[in-house]
Amino acid sequence: MKFNIANPATGAQKLVDLDDEKRFRIFYDKKIAQEVPGDSLGDEWKGYVFRITGGNDKQGFPMKQGVLLPYRVKLLLSEGQSCYRIRRAGERRRKSVRGCIVGPDIAVLSLVIVKQGESDVAGLTDTVLPKRLGPKRATKIRKFFNLSKEDDVRKYVVRREVKSAKKEDAKPYTKAPKIQRLVTPLRLQRRRHLRSLKRRRLEHQKEQKSEYDALMAKRIAEKKAKVAAIKASHHKTA
Repeated sequence: MKFNIANPATGAQKLVDLDDEKRFRIFYDKKIAQEVPGDSLGDEWKGYVFRITGGNDKQGFPMKQGVLLPYRVKLLLSEGQSCYRIRRAGERRRKSVRGCIVGPDIAVLSLVIVKQGESDVAGLTDTVLPKRLGPKRATKIRKFFNLSKEDDVRKYVVRREVKSAKKEDAKPYTKAPKIQRLVTPLRLQRRRHLRSLKRRRLEHQKEQKSEYDALMAKRIAEKKAKVAAIKASHHKTA
């Protein structure tokens, strides 16, 4: 069985291939999201604790969270569900998925290090891979760099260097994402303008309603006066 082990602290991943079933038997009958100690995998993994995040069986079918079975089943899947990507709006399809319980038919098991052990593992805990892309949303940039509301977020955007693939001698340039939910003076001005438009619209509606009520009251009074005049003329003739 192959183990794809990821370390969120460093951003590194490592694929470990084990043939001895006694070493990885501890993962059998465990479900996705369960934590498993990694002491039985070998001496280098002593003290490590892993969390199961997924896997594939020998035919390549992915494990699906929530399917509490140790074998493959066919499910009717729709938009928003894992193990399925819609091709048309509203489409549903019956697809084969593997249950979330680990068994001997699993070929690759994905693990995440929850707790690091005593010794370092080469290529997994000793190397730190830099983040290729930084946060994009303004609040997340503030959280990432521990900024206050007074600091200018635009100065802290993570830029990456890009070199043209078409021209070999081209000078490298930097790219940065467009900051989302950035509150600028122009944005505040636009918000004030929209609020003033809404306020004016409400005032105009109130004026129209008061004019309409006054006109209706006038017409009702005229109608009552007309009916009273007709009744009075009938009484005089009688």
